[in-house]
Amino acid sequence: MPSCAMGFRIGNAMADGVRALVGTRKGLFILAGDEHRREWRIDSLALGGWAVYHAMVDPRDGVVYAAANHLVYGPTVQRSADDGATWTRSTRWSFPPDTDVKLDAAWHLTSGHASQPETLWLGGDPGLLFRSDDSGETWHANTGLLTHPTRESWIVSAGGLSLHSIQVDPADANRMFVAISAAGILRSTDAGETWTPINDGVLSAYPNPITYPDVGQCPHKLLLHPALLGRLWQQNHTGVYRSEDYGDSWTRVDPNGVPSDFGFPLMLDPADPDAAYVIPEKSYEFHWTDGGRLGVYKTRDAGKSWQLLDDGLPSPAWTAVLREASASDSQSVYFGTQSGSLFALTEGNQWVEAANHLPSILSVEVTSWPK
Repeated sequence: MPSCAMGFRIGNAMADGVRALVGTRKGLFILAGDEHRREWRIDSLALGGWAVYHAMVDPRDGVVYAAANHLVYGPTVQRSADDGATWTRSTRWSFPPDTDVKLDAAWHLTSGHASQPETLWLGGDPGLLFRSDDSGETWHANTGLLTHPTRESWIVSAGGLSLHSIQVDPADANRMFVAISAAGILRSTDAGETWTPINDGVLSAYPNPITYPDVGQCPHKLLLHPALLGRLWQQNHTGVYRSEDYGDSWTRVDPNGVPSDFGFPLMLDPADPDAAYVIPEKSYEFHWTDGGRLGVYKTRDAGKSWQLLDDGLPSPAWTAVLREASASDSQSVYFGTQSGSLFALTEGNQWVEAANHLPSILSVEVTSWPK
């Protein structure tokens, strides 16, 4: 079924550069940047009127997918095979019999394992995981999570019950991880048939932050490092944590130099398992930069110490960066603010404002340009 929101082409791509997919409250902006991440322009605008919670380019075939939500048309996945010029909306969703659960919001998309060229995963609210094995034509709810014995203990947070992080292990197609606010992190070793909570050592934000229940934690972002087997990072409601054993245990690392335990984004260096970036915020009551300082904190030693990177960022600034609004590649890291600015880190640890005055930014992903 064709989408009612087509694409608006603005410019040509910059050779040997980067493409940023910036999801906003009012559409998807595709930006082109040069190889040094200093010069940027808006290349196209698509899905006007849709809130794009997340968008990605499938590395296996170059197709663009967007987890999009609309006040009239509801939540869905939008698909474009022509770089965002035209879009097709997914309409075929299936749930197990005798269930009254429905998809309230589409949150996050992930490509399947390299050995599964037509498989995609979608996370949504309320704590739902969908799988497609036909490149997004049809979607099937994951029964293992929908009927998980701990589901009644999951807590609906301020953002709903959102499944916002999906990580498929590149070394094992059967091993994958999901993060749900506020249920915690769960792992599957059988391609999603069954799920085990893996929250040992992670504080629960509700109702008492000194407890360590099996579920009920509020992860804000989860990433599996592609170059080091077993290493996971998470930015949680209650701090930054690292795991060396696929999530069997967690070590908290934010007290080593990050000014606030609260935050949403998380970025990794794909070539360096010990490097990570976070953007602290002032608690769940405020959801803005800590002390009015917009700053990114980087660790080069797996969380033993942190360095503030704020050269080129506005100050003072009371803004926020959401959980999907950050990305990284082998050259740089990127983030977008709720006030509509996109930033990229350039040589010399200097930030460049790639775009401003966009609608509130919900998500950022990057890919090489051209493919």
